[in-house]
Amino acid sequence: MKFFKALFLVCCLFVLTGCNESVFDAIDEQQSFLASVNILEPSITFYDEDYALIATWDLDNTYTGATLVGTNAILLYGHQLDEAELYDLSSGKQIVKLKTGVGTTNALYDEQAHAIYLTNSKTNELTSYSITGELQQSLKLRNYPMSMALHENMLYVVNYKDTFLSVIDTTTFQAIDEWLIASSSQGALVVEATNELWLGGHGQGSKPNEMVQVFDLTTGVVKKEIAVPVMPITLIQQEQEVIIASHGSNMIYSTSLDGTINWQQEVAANPFSIVSFDGQLVVAGYDDQTLYVTEHANIIETVATGKGAFQLLVRE
Repeated sequence: MKFFKALFLVCCLFVLTGCNESVFDAIDEQQSFLASVNILEPSITFYDEDYALIATWDLDNTYTGATLVGTNAILLYGHQLDEAELYDLSSGKQIVKLKTGVGTTNALYDEQAHAIYLTNSKTNELTSYSITGELQQSLKLRNYPMSMALHENMLYVVNYKDTFLSVIDTTTFQAIDEWLIASSSQGALVVEATNELWLGGHGQGSKPNEMVQVFDLTTGVVKKEIAVPVMPITLIQQEQEVIIASHGSNMIYSTSLDGTINWQQEVAANPFSIVSFDGQLVVAGYDDQTLYVTEHANIIETVATGKGAFQLLVRE
């Protein structure tokens, strides 16, 4: 019932802004898409299943990230911005602003709780917002919280400039555990089938990270390490494989769920983001503004995109 009331409020906000022209091109709510969030010349480029361009949103603000909220809204945030903005995709219009303060490093939408989680490097806090923009809860963590992964009411938050990962119970919004991790860790992925959390990272100073650590999800103990040099910062699961992007070496690795490397391939110039879209793996080249569509280590298509392709989002 609370969710429907929140949706009603969002609709009311939408009606109030409905007399204005659309800020961005509308995206049909039935349309599957791959979106590239580009940060050197801020824009979002949307592509269909054939990688044809659907729309380009040219952005006025220096957004550094985005996340989908449900299936028909997108939240835009920036590390140097004091507000995050929620847009309706089917109209291109702004729904609401979140008063975040400067320092937002990441955002994640919890479909079960209908909450938006934000991490902040200036306040070292995790905050929870409603979909109508109200601040619900905040929790002090360690230094520079950033990467997040959610699984069964547990939120795993990586403190990037610290040596601890915080485990948050989202039902109470309290930290219930901390795990010892390497400084500058990044790219948390929960692998449900093996009850594990996989974690990569940049490394520190002159010692770049060359490993993905695999933690037992129950105990927080490291079970094994997988060599995937250099700087494995992005991890996703694609069926029975884990795909890892090591942006320091321009390498993409595929491993089985037991950590065995199946294949590796040099792809893109500085790959920051990877996603699975329509059964294919897509890699974003930050330095060469190109999307690489791959199948089993083979590049089958390239797609030009905006400058500084930093993050990929998928709606299917």
